[in-house]
Amino acid sequence: MLQKSQRAIGHEEESPERESEAYEEYLLLGKIDLKKILFVCVENAGRSQMAEAFANRYGRGKVSASSAGIKLAERVNPTVTQALREKGIDISMNRPKLLTAKMSEEADLIVTMGCGAADLCPGPFFKTTVDWGLEDPKGKPIEKVREIRDEIERKVKKLVDEAT
Repeated sequence: MLQKSQRAIGHEEESPERESEAYEEYLLLGKIDLKKILFVCVENAGRSQMAEAFANRYGRGKVSASSAGIKLAERVNPTVTQALREKGIDISMNRPKLLTAKMSEEADLIVTMGCGAADLCPGPFFKTTVDWGLEDPKGKPIEKVREIRDEIERKVKKLVDEAT
């Protein structure tokens, strides 16, 4: 859950102009230095795995991304693995990782993927945290997972471009 002074960035109802203004506000105020980004979702099996993969691809040499969850799945969602393979990214060897205090402390920015339930949403982190409010790909057909993947890719590209 975001603190009052923080803005939820990336929610569908926000305009692209508002998202950009919010990022600029964070950057101008010097609240974040995007070198290490931590993507967090509940199971670390879908959304956060995709975001980590895209951030490490598009942010190579600019940012270092990792991902974690608070209630781990046994494995990364195979449909997510397939959807990323279509983009030339292989996460077949990735395993869900448990969120630790150390991971939160080392991150310059924490991005939650949209937990759906306040009691499951990781936080507070005592860091700049934004929530993207993304749909969970769990149990969804490949067509829907592709839509979620493409939305994550757009958001990550924007984040990396504006952060560096």
